[in-house]
Amino acid sequence: MQKHYLVMAMRKPGFSDAVVQPHRDFLAGLRGQGKLLLTGGFADGTGGAYILQHVESLDEAKALVARDPLVLQDASTLTVHEWNTH
Repeated sequence: MQKHYLVMAMRKPGFSDAVVQPHRDFLAGLRGQGKLLLTGGFADGTGGAYILQHVESLDEAKALVARDPLVLQDASTLTVHEWNTH
C-alpha cells in the first residue's frame, strides 16, 4: 500500500501574500516530480493542506516540507502526518 503524508499549513499572524506564489511554485515542482497528490486552501483563509505521495518515509516528507517557502519565510506553521488512507 502506498503511503500518503498530509501537510497542514496554518497561517501565522502577519502572513504576507508575497509568499503565495513562491509556495505555489514549490508545489508545482513537487507535482512535476510526482510527489504531490492534492493541494488546496481552506475556505476560511486560515491556511491549507497538501498531500504528498511517492515519499519513502515521514522523515523524507518532513525534509521536503522544510524547503517550502511557507516555512523558509516563517509565514505558516506546517505539520506533517503519515496518513493511513482507505
